[in-house]
Amino acid sequence: MKTIKIFDTTLRDGEQTPKVSMNIDDKVKIAKQLEKLGVDIIEAGFAFASEGDFEAVKKVAESVTKPIVCSLARAKKSDIERAAEAVKNAKHPRIHTFIATSDIHLENKLNMTQDECLNHAVEMVKYAKTFIDDIQFSAEDATRTDKEFLVRIFSAVIEAGATVINIPDTVGFSQPHEYFELIEHIKENTKGIENVDISLHCHDDLGLAVSNALTGVFAGATQVECTINGLGERAGNSALEEVVMAIDSRSDYYNAKTNIVTEEIYPTSKLVSSISNVDISPTKSIIGTNCFLHESGIHQDGVIKNRATYEIMDPARIGIPQHDNLVLGKHSGRHAFKKFLESNRINVPEENINDYFKKFKKLTDTKKYVTVEDIINIVNEIEVNNDNYHLKSYHANNVDNKNVVTVTLTRNGQDYVESAEGNGPVDASYKAINKIINKTITLLDFNVSAISDKSDAKGEAKVKMEYDNKSISTYGLSNDIIQASIEAYVQGINKLGL
Repeated sequence: MKTIKIFDTTLRDGEQTPKVSMNIDDKVKIAKQLEKLGVDIIEAGFAFASEGDFEAVKKVAESVTKPIVCSLARAKKSDIERAAEAVKNAKHPRIHTFIATSDIHLENKLNMTQDECLNHAVEMVKYAKTFIDDIQFSAEDATRTDKEFLVRIFSAVIEAGATVINIPDTVGFSQPHEYFELIEHIKENTKGIENVDISLHCHDDLGLAVSNALTGVFAGATQVECTINGLGERAGNSALEEVVMAIDSRSDYYNAKTNIVTEEIYPTSKLVSSISNVDISPTKSIIGTNCFLHESGIHQDGVIKNRATYEIMDPARIGIPQHDNLVLGKHSGRHAFKKFLESNRINVPEENINDYFKKFKKLTDTKKYVTVEDIINIVNEIEVNNDNYHLKSYHANNVDNKNVVTVTLTRNGQDYVESAEGNGPVDASYKAINKIINKTITLLDFNVSAISDKSDAKGEAKVKMEYDNKSISTYGLSNDIIQASIEAYVQGINKLGL
């Protein structure tokens, strides 16, 4: 049984999801969770893209020890140099360089012949090799590239020192049988292919990313590139949770396994959803809220008798919290809280438990019954320093049918108070905060939702905001939805460094 390496590109391709932006702290937090998840490779970003991307890649490289950490780089010396500098402190560094190989890209984008493209790719792989030994080479738009040219360029870059060759379905064009034949052809005809990993990178434009990735595994690939929750450009990438659980559930069919700690899938999915501000559809495979719910009477009867009648996976296998006799409330102590975290696989460093316990006790002052989702969101909340703003209080009034809100923020022990009128209490609150910071923030997106179906559910406000051409996503949690909305906004101004 072969082991399929999982290459996670949530921090690079996943961040290219429209309306998604992650700061350095977000990326480090996700990277540490990916390490717990057991991914083999983390693509931390595109170091040459911006100073922020460079710093994020560098910080991720220094924050994890088990996975390989790589940076994407075009087949350009400047990109490769920047990537090498960003990952040089990683325990296991890699440079991932790429060039387009299809005729449509060569003629319209690069203005190169096939021979020029091949020679340039070889030169850049050799150049990357002078910095780091582990070099991944990708042929962008491989599925629309002439097969024989792919064999030629892959043979050449392997001879030049590439340790991984990647065969991307960049625009989600390929059909599963076509992709199988392409991987098979490359495997059978490329010189030196037996000495490197064959990687797959599939996009979901036609809804076939996971199918193509799994077909490629069946054809002999040894690495799959994925994102958590299927994030990515346009329609997204192969969803890690789907690829992994397909292999895990049908290892007999694929004769393969992965190194993923499957029980960490659900916590990882929730964390990425919170930070990316992208909700998970209830019917999303593996981690959607409906995956283990049954409404049909026939299905309910079968599940009551034997869960295997209609469930092919144990939810505990994915890390979905299981309800038991331990119920948390205002009278629960620290020991019960810690036991609850352990039984639901909510990983918290021992030194932080007291801080989270205090947040939990504060929540129980206003919420009778605390759910697993409440605890997960408490743990996932972004920590703020004393140098940042904190919400101290707010007071909303309706005077002559006008919404007026007074907001008090505290920073380094000093209170800041402002009032404003708005179209509603949230709008008025945000205008009051803008007065406090003396800045005008552009609100790009705003939505609120309950994070459980209980009558006293905690509300979650998700906000995407922009200042000085920098956009970030934040969220706030509270039983009071106005307070949750203000908390999200305050987190945002802290993340923007205002």
